[in-house]
Amino acid sequence: MHETVRVLDMETDLVSLPEVTDTVLTWARNRESRYVCVANVHMCMECVDHPSFRKVVNDADLTVPDGRPLVWMQYLLGYHHAQQVRGSDLVRALCTAAEKSGVSVGFYGGAPEVLDRFVAVLNTRFPNLQIAFCHAPPFRPLSEEELAADVERINNSGVDILFVGLGCPKQERWMAQQKGSVQAVMLGVGAAFDFLAGVKPHAPRWIQVAGLEWLFRLMCEPKRLWRRYLLLNPRFILLAGKQLIYERF
Repeated sequence: MHETVRVLDMETDLVSLPEVTDTVLTWARNRESRYVCVANVHMCMECVDHPSFRKVVNDADLTVPDGRPLVWMQYLLGYHHAQQVRGSDLVRALCTAAEKSGVSVGFYGGAPEVLDRFVAVLNTRFPNLQIAFCHAPPFRPLSEEELAADVERINNSGVDILFVGLGCPKQERWMAQQKGSVQAVMLGVGAAFDFLAGVKPHAPRWIQVAGLEWLFRLMCEPKRLWRRYLLLNPRFILLAGKQLIYERF
């Protein structure tokens, strides 16, 4: 078991990228039904605002800190070995490990054209990677019959690691609902398909290190993201400050 740290109402794991990669690979080889949340400030605030979603995230088998502010909080709470595990880095690391070990991967979510481009990129970068499943469901809510059909197709494919790109909080709720039904390790990776397919630009490294990736994304997609960042981020800072004062000082 990994050590966990509570950031506001969300339990986060103290893990490194190699540790997450090894853990997921072990689960995949054993065909275990598990799910992993890749957490940022948005997810943290969803946990604050919605108790049902808080349970979904806190019941996950792993919740890794993708957002640098979460890593800073872990550090400020006294865990000086805290490390960031970015979703895009995790996808690359797992595809590298899966190719070497013969573990199959699959992808669920995203727009069809993005998913096709992403798979083409993977085929070039990882020519021996076994891609067992690939499906972009419609953005509308699915019926029970459609959900059941998707789960059946996923299981029939024999996929071992399933990357889920439905966006937060939809992907986390989907994974929690399917745990025990989908016979694979599920990882909610948000917009990683878009980034790795080259559809959306990566923030420069210095912006990532400075914890300003949210600002870079806001500048790239202001109409879609302004409400998330300009409303949630100040609340996160306020609540994080209160937690630090209460627990540390």
